[in-house]
Amino acid sequence: MKFLQEHSFHGSVKYLTMHEIKIAEDLAVIVLEAARNENLSEVTKVNVSFGQMVQIVPEIFEFAFRETVRNTIAEDCELIIEILKVKIKCSGCGGEFNIDKNNFICIECGSAEIEIIQGKELFVKSIEGE
Repeated sequence: MKFLQEHSFHGSVKYLTMHEIKIAEDLAVIVLEAARNENLSEVTKVNVSFGQMVQIVPEIFEFAFRETVRNTIAEDCELIIEILKVKIKCSGCGGEFNIDKNNFICIECGSAEIEIIQGKELFVKSIEGE
């Protein structure tokens, strides 16, 4: 079994469902190209990570991906979607925190001088196949 690591991909479109469709199409291109480069006859698993700020709806994304890879060597692959929480770093006190809502203020000192250090990602963690 071959195991491929981290590839970045991105896409942006105005409408939420179009957003998922475009990203699913980009992912399919990456998966099929990686499979071709590694001479795979079947893609068995694809692991992807999305930062919470990318605003992916996993069900819509999976449906779009399945439609995109229909009748390909990736048609029956297991798709694992990981959503990464937004993590900020305070410029004032140096604290690092995960946030749940759109509250971009340090929970320790109240400063609004923050840096987003996680939550905007969009990447392929791995592609597996035979």
